[in-house]
Amino acid sequence: MRLRNIPEAKGVVAESGYVIHPDMDEILTSETLFGRNLPLAVEIGMGKGGFILGMAAQHPETGFLGVERYESVLFKAIRKMEELDEAGTAPDNVRFYCVDAGLLPMHLAPESVDVLYLNFSDPWPKARHHKRRLTSREFLAVYEKFLKKGGRLEFKTDNEALFDFSLEEIGETPGWTLTDVTRDLHRDPVLSEGNVMTEYERKFSLLGSRICKLTAVREGGMMQEKV
Repeated sequence: MRLRNIPEAKGVVAESGYVIHPDMDEILTSETLFGRNLPLAVEIGMGKGGFILGMAAQHPETGFLGVERYESVLFKAIRKMEELDEAGTAPDNVRFYCVDAGLLPMHLAPESVDVLYLNFSDPWPKARHHKRRLTSREFLAVYEKFLKKGGRLEFKTDNEALFDFSLEEIGETPGWTLTDVTRDLHRDPVLSEGNVMTEYERKFSLLGSRICKLTAVREGGMMQEKV
């Protein structure tokens, strides 16, 4: 993925009050993030923030942590939050974190996350890069370090090859159960209910692409209520 360089992005991310900068030994929970005990939802690869901000507005009873590794992308989400703040409509249940997803277990407490969202992740199309895909069994092992037993992973993509790969990886990984699968989300009367679109989702839908979605549950506990 080629990103446009935004010279001021690094400084804005470093100084923004919406972005967390945990110390090396700090453990993150909903209480440390929001000052109160809330169900915690995490989006990895949050992009410009359209999805997580929409979800936060719909679900004020849940805390949302948006994870984005690229400062030049996170910069745009921060600007959106600033605009909402100026209008008096910024949600108080959202925080951002600029970090690689593989490093999340260093800070997220075990069994601290109720829901994990992966939206339009990089497909890493070359076979030798399969371990980098966020739905690979290698990343599923990462998520098990902080997702609650009974917690959900929700994944959306327009890339059918990546979707097929994801179904196979999750289906063959012990400790995970697929609960919902659709290859045409916007025409699915059940799974489309309450759907919040990402920027990519809106763009691809207008171009006629079908949106695929799956939900998987980490086994070993009661399934978390839907957010």
